[in-house]
Amino acid sequence: MSGNSHAQPSASLPAASPPTTTLGYALFATRWLQAPLYFGLVAAQGVYVYKFFNELWNLILRCVTGQADETYVMLAVLKLVDVVMIANLLIMVIVGGYETFVSRIGLQGHRDQPEWLSHVNSNVLKVKLATAIVGISSVHLLQMFVDVHHTSHHSLLWGTVIHMAFIASAAILAYMSGPMAEQGHRSGKGHAEGAGSGPGVDTGTGTGTGTGTESVVPAFAPSAGSSVSSVPAEFSFPAGSSFPVAAPTAVRAAGSIPAQAASSPYESRDGYDSRDGYETGAEARILDARFPARKLLEEFDEEYPRVLDREAVARLGKLDFVGARRNVLFVGPPGTGKTHLAVGLGMRACQSGHRVLFATAAQWAARLTAARAAGRLTDELVALDAHPLLIVDEVGYTPFDTDTAHLFFQLVAHRYERASLLVTSDRPLGRWDEIFGGAAPAMVDRLAHHAEIVRLEGDSYRMRRATSAWAE
Repeated sequence: MSGNSHAQPSASLPAASPPTTTLGYALFATRWLQAPLYFGLVAAQGVYVYKFFNELWNLILRCVTGQADETYVMLAVLKLVDVVMIANLLIMVIVGGYETFVSRIGLQGHRDQPEWLSHVNSNVLKVKLATAIVGISSVHLLQMFVDVHHTSHHSLLWGTVIHMAFIASAAILAYMSGPMAEQGHRSGKGHAEGAGSGPGVDTGTGTGTGTGTESVVPAFAPSAGSSVSSVPAEFSFPAGSSFPVAAPTAVRAAGSIPAQAASSPYESRDGYDSRDGYETGAEARILDARFPARKLLEEFDEEYPRVLDREAVARLGKLDFVGARRNVLFVGPPGTGKTHLAVGLGMRACQSGHRVLFATAAQWAARLTAARAAGRLTDELVALDAHPLLIVDEVGYTPFDTDTAHLFFQLVAHRYERASLLVTSDRPLGRWDEIFGGAAPAMVDRLAHHAEIVRLEGDSYRMRRATSAWAE
């Protein structure tokens, strides 16, 4: 990377979509017509609450007066379970449907946010509804078999057939949701590639090997005419892939950095589904994030840095800072693992359902400069709100002119208490005036107000490996 503050990366990040037309805004506003429907479902849920307590009161009275036999108690309990499951279905439709089709509710960071809401979409919602219906049908069928003496064979037969139809339809819907999501992602990715967009390639960034490094390699093919140094074998591109995949390496046990559980028994930690070979939602988010390489927190050699708050890293690994819209800063000299930790947290955020976007400071400067030149800087900042986490790597390697520094200030100010920024820098915040000049104090004030600052100290991991190789 050149020391010239006006240096541009060889390619810039993808540009934002053109502004929506007035007609498009009008059509989009019609989504609010669905709001009364969801409030109607809230009233229906109130009816089920009344029904639940009415059934419970009758059960208690029959038990106290000795009028309830075992069959009645079992049927009554099943009715209560049935009511609860229908209420669960209603709340899933109300909250998930409103969040997906009408407007965001803004539950990020709320301590009671449902687990499923963080990664819900139309496909996921349909599958969850189908499985909930199967559960309700199961309870109804069980009620019929418990009270088999008072149920006709005709009803039992058709109840079983209907239940099996629900199971089959849910299975088909679950199977189809994967390929449908894959097709949508691939069409979007093809459109982006056809537009010639992609993150810039920093030819001056050194490549490193091993865990705990701060290596950065080209995320995508460079633009025509650019020169890129050879990519190490461990970050080579597999045939037909547009993303570098790290080769298997020995993973060092890290007690203070807990592993991220896979979202399903078939999905690996990097989001790849081994059942059918198609890309899952997590894999799509990882590709869209434009990480320079795939690095996991569990692979970080946390014993190497002389100074590292390992408890803070483990705490950040829970991703509470994303929901709370807080910032993270990794500060330390080159080669201490700042980029590895940033990518590891970004990968984990993608696996947890968050959209992430990664770029170096120079690439962000190019993107914001292009947006301002096109007169769409405000639209660009608003479009970035769709990503709960933005990662700005290598702040400090190149000083910026006054205009570019003000662009970074607008990015930080826009996301202040709205969404998270993760920044890596080789300089402490007190020296950011060397990078951003007069814009530094106001920028640092907003960036550090709600931030976890993690300091790393130690010799360069890359230099240590190079020295060891020379000694051998």
